[in-house]
Amino acid sequence: MSGLEAANDFLRFVNESPTPYHAVASAVKRLQKAGFAPLREKDPWVTTIKPGGKYFVTRNASSIIAFAVGRNWRPGNPISMIGAHTDSPCLRLKPVSKKSNAGYMQIGVETYGGGIWHSWFDRDLSVAGRVLVRDEDGEVSSRLVKIDKPIVRIPTLAIHLDRSSNFDPNKETELFPIAGLVEAELNRTGGEEAKKAGDAEGKEDGKKPFSPLSAIGDRHHPHVIDLVAEKAGVSPSSIVDFELVLFDTQPASLGGLNDEFIFSPRLDNLNMTYCTVEGLIASATDASLKDENSIRLLACFDHEEIGSTSAQGANSSFLPAILRRLAATKPATEDVDGEFESDAAAAFEQTLARSFLVSADMAHAVHPNYAAKYEADHRPEMNKGTVIKINANQRYATNSPGIVLLEECARRAGVPLQLFVVRNDSPCGSTIGPMLSAKMGVRTLDLGNPQLSMHSIRETGGSKDVGFAVGLFKEFYQSYGELERSIEIE
Repeated sequence: MSGLEAANDFLRFVNESPTPYHAVASAVKRLQKAGFAPLREKDPWVTTIKPGGKYFVTRNASSIIAFAVGRNWRPGNPISMIGAHTDSPCLRLKPVSKKSNAGYMQIGVETYGGGIWHSWFDRDLSVAGRVLVRDEDGEVSSRLVKIDKPIVRIPTLAIHLDRSSNFDPNKETELFPIAGLVEAELNRTGGEEAKKAGDAEGKEDGKKPFSPLSAIGDRHHPHVIDLVAEKAGVSPSSIVDFELVLFDTQPASLGGLNDEFIFSPRLDNLNMTYCTVEGLIASATDASLKDENSIRLLACFDHEEIGSTSAQGANSSFLPAILRRLAATKPATEDVDGEFESDAAAAFEQTLARSFLVSADMAHAVHPNYAAKYEADHRPEMNKGTVIKINANQRYATNSPGIVLLEECARRAGVPLQLFVVRNDSPCGSTIGPMLSAKMGVRTLDLGNPQLSMHSIRETGGSKDVGFAVGLFKEFYQSYGELERSIEIE
């Protein structure tokens, strides 16, 4: 794809992905179209995974690992990996969200991650997420919902009533969205239906059954339940629970005088998630896998914005467990003699020692109004290529051998790169790179496309950088099996 083609395709991806659940579903749709087959962690894989095959597995429907196995793969061979994350700072509905004040219906929300929360004021917001529903047989399943209509807003206080120069809202008392007027709620029946269904379930001899929790119709506004049920295609009474977040209904779009920008929510980090998925798909053709001796893998995790320590975060067993199973994948033939014959008992450790992880998370572009905040010789620019992130204190895991490797991939792909370090008098963020590198002992490099307004509800990136990153990732996947032997540091 050309630069603008990739940028426009990314817009479609991010617009349909307001939550990590939607992002994983969007990735799955693209992977399946490209011939990747689903796997389940709880199933045996030993007879399923074949050299030349393409597969994916999800955890909690919010994290995904996909991989393509080279036809010349054998136990102990390398795995080329790119890791990203699917989550972004947002506002999440509280378990009991039903609130009202001064005649307004309000929704209780909880902050997720380190968002620029004042940017959420005066935006046209709605809700999206995962809904758990119970069918007539008592089985519980999940549905994705995305209500495109603006139903929620967090209004700012008029300047006439507050002349203070710094706008720093209290996250507990001043971050409640309004969703309507209380008088309109009196006419709704959906939530009451859900409440009555919960009260009636299991009722015998006129006695109200024991319920560990209050009915969902008591915890959330009936109108919200109505809208969610309608979007999920179920009755309000079948909704058991949900995990919903607020999102900006304004679509992502190209911007700037020459379409040089992307104006979008969730650039951090759906931009890198998209580039990772498309890079793997572009690399994993049957012809490309024919003589490949490695496995090409992507891992997109939930919960990076809150530290990655969860069952589906990067600091979990998810990636190591998958790598251990892949390291034991049988070759196409039983003959494993040759230069890289592996001790089966140590295949996992041998694979880790020969593998490489690219940690892909967005980077800071230089801000023209705050240029002094950046190190003078490290000011990444938009549309000048993906940024390699370096930190002497290991907030990023990049080192010189990794830079040499990525530079060669970029040279082959014909795409530019940039270098970034933070000022010594400025704090430095971190990524999944250092934790995965420490957990597995895998050589790692941190990079990302440059952007402005990181963690705002609306962020700005470069339209050309999307195509640059897809091309770089495709080349990394295709070249690592060869380059791994030429850049070796013991």
